[in-house]
Amino acid sequence: MKQILILLSIITAIPLYAQESIEFEIWAAKLDQGVASPVFRVTNDIVNKKMGWQNRIFIQPEITFQTIEGIGGAFNEIGGEALLSLPKKKQNELMHNLFSKDGAGFTFCRTAIGASDFGIDAYSYSEVPNDYEMTHFSIERDKKYVLPYLKQAFAINPGLTLFASPWSPPGWMKESGKMIGLQPEGNRIKTDVRTWNAYAKYFVKYVQAYESEGVKVDRICIQNENDADTKYPSCIFPAKDMVDFANIYMTPEFAKNNLDTKIFAGTFRASNKSDLMDFTQLKSTHGVEGVGIQYSEGRIIADAREMVPNLKIFHTEGHCYNGKNSSEQAKHRLEEVAQYINSGSTTFSYWNMILNETTKSGWDWTQNSLVNIERKSGTIQYNPDYNAMYIISKFIQPGDVRIVSFNRGNHHPVIAVKSPEGEIKILFQNESDKDGVFELFIGEESIKINALAQAITAVLLKNI
Repeated sequence: MKQILILLSIITAIPLYAQESIEFEIWAAKLDQGVASPVFRVTNDIVNKKMGWQNRIFIQPEITFQTIEGIGGAFNEIGGEALLSLPKKKQNELMHNLFSKDGAGFTFCRTAIGASDFGIDAYSYSEVPNDYEMTHFSIERDKKYVLPYLKQAFAINPGLTLFASPWSPPGWMKESGKMIGLQPEGNRIKTDVRTWNAYAKYFVKYVQAYESEGVKVDRICIQNENDADTKYPSCIFPAKDMVDFANIYMTPEFAKNNLDTKIFAGTFRASNKSDLMDFTQLKSTHGVEGVGIQYSEGRIIADAREMVPNLKIFHTEGHCYNGKNSSEQAKHRLEEVAQYINSGSTTFSYWNMILNETTKSGWDWTQNSLVNIERKSGTIQYNPDYNAMYIISKFIQPGDVRIVSFNRGNHHPVIAVKSPEGEIKILFQNESDKDGVFELFIGEESIKINALAQAITAVLLKNI
């Protein structure tokens, strides 16, 4: 009951603190252990508390950058199977915690086109070899776990933005003939006209089939981690080939079928090579609206934006770690989100929102998730990462605009945004093991804030 009252208080009128002319609220989420409703109100008790020189944050609301599209995570087949193992009441409870406005309020999420590494096993929607006209195309498999998972989210948040990407084309479209990588024949898509025509049709059929199920795909990234050659579904798809495919085949096919789903290059990462920088060297990229990125440093993103001014960049996958779901790992989430948002990304997308009790993929490797479901007992385990993503999503919403923010000495991660209504929202993390006082400088004024140790703090400024 206490947790419900805390959540309700977020959306009702509440008293504000005031220092001079600035009125504000303070909220926080601890990162020690996951709880269903982790955000709580903080009393601004700063008396006799010490403020270190590094605990100063500077905000310039008049200087604005990109408009935020949303924060969220990824839907995958293993997560859908785990969710549907729960009784309906528990499914509703969990999905409301993730997607409702009085929960985390996730607004921007990802799904796989066919199998990802967290599919139960490898599959595509075109399993009949050489079906160039997509006569046998079918999303029937997704109707068992993936689409019910997605539909529950859209029922709670109809404004949810969904993007999709394949981990691999159908096996018969590749040199190896197999969806999974590490094959002697080569883990690359064929580049002949018939194959690329068929693959463009494949994407059209996917968008249309999902829309017929009531699930709108806002955008597609042409290939997940296009430099990857792995034991799970993957495909080498160089940036130049990807953009040629978009320019000559995919974009015209979308236009012919009157699809408004956007096409992006990527998802690029800086791992085996820098495909993002290769992309910046291409002369014609008219077939794509921008790029999706993951596992890249902020300086690489900044370099790309220097090479291609006004390049549209959105983030596609958060650090997946190793399935330990530890507090220590969660303490790095705001830092990670800040790196991308402050480098110009319009989004941040965590990886698996839900996994089962094993934390394992279909290829027997473990990763973190926001939630684990013990399928036999029906127990829902909220992880520390959930707390971090919950407060970040709750206070950074679509339509917010990033503003200048920095911490003296860069000791604490910080993000600041301004809402369309003019509210300033500042998220920062006290990296110290002790509660402390932070001073926020806004123009010529400043306020002092009680910041809990190893917690993410959200400050709402009401009358700037």
